[in-house]
Amino acid sequence: MAHKDTAAVPVKGSKLMVIGGASLVGSATVDEMLARGAEQVVIFDNLSFGGQPNIAHLLDNPRVKIVQGDILKLHQLLAATEGLDGIVHLAAYMTLNFDRDPWGGIDVNIRGLQNVLEACRANRVKKVIFASSNAVYGYGPGVKGDLVEDTPFHAAGAPPAAILYGASKIIGEQLCRDAHRKHGQDYIVLRYSTVYGERQHYRAANALYIVETHDAIKRGQRPKVIGDGSETKHFVYVGDLARANCMALEAPTTDVAVNTSGPAPVTTLELVTLVAELSGRPDLTPELVEPDPTKVRLTSGGAFEIVHTAAKAAIGWEPKVDMREGLRRLLAWRDAEAMRNAAE
Repeated sequence: MAHKDTAAVPVKGSKLMVIGGASLVGSATVDEMLARGAEQVVIFDNLSFGGQPNIAHLLDNPRVKIVQGDILKLHQLLAATEGLDGIVHLAAYMTLNFDRDPWGGIDVNIRGLQNVLEACRANRVKKVIFASSNAVYGYGPGVKGDLVEDTPFHAAGAPPAAILYGASKIIGEQLCRDAHRKHGQDYIVLRYSTVYGERQHYRAANALYIVETHDAIKRGQRPKVIGDGSETKHFVYVGDLARANCMALEAPTTDVAVNTSGPAPVTTLELVTLVAELSGRPDLTPELVEPDPTKVRLTSGGAFEIVHTAAKAAIGWEPKVDMREGLRRLLAWRDAEAMRNAAE
């Protein structure tokens, strides 16, 4: 882990950009930056995933600039990054999108990041926070126990889309290391576990357990659990990740990759049961079903925990919101959105 005075970028008073800023994590990060006193926050997003509602509340904010752009077009990034102090780079294809369009995912996740790093070098952006993933540890029977930053990648038995996604994040981390070694580009890699929270979408494979369970319960149906319910998932609340992004910018640390996970893992049966309870229908007990071979599933070989102690040492971060409280906030937001849409 490297430290140097120039690696710290205070959020207060700085000009920052969030690439993929209209996303779940992106919009929460922009809100956090504004709350911490950023002078200006640029939202750079191609808006291809319908993120406009996530940033609608920011349209009239004088400290926010929205740039509809494409990270595959270097000239757009060069123009957008002029005069910036720091960047949080979130834009990426996730597993479900990789399944539909693997070549597009490789372009966005690898060439897109390389363009971001080149724009940062050209415009002397002080620090980049790169959103990686616990997918760098892989999937399948080898994924078990404590997952720490030097845990190797496991690929046996996992679907190609999941492996392509994880591999793209490994390459992205190494591109950041390469930029640091060759050009002195300060960066921190944050390896997110599965994100959930307000403004939740349907694009994250593991988060589907939450939103699809909630949807089924609202229809009065028993929620489904794939397999025997013992599979482990490790989620992190979106507000905690927004803090992590800002704390990584402000830390004097550079050239390091750390896990950012929630307080504790949960099994799929525990998760679905908790959603039913918080939805006011504990009577709708989960139904165990066989996996659908036509759908991408992210499976693990046994109980595991994504350890986040290195993040505390590197950037002073640890999660604050546990699964019950985070789910309560998410479900309240979804219910409020459903009522608002019904009233329109």
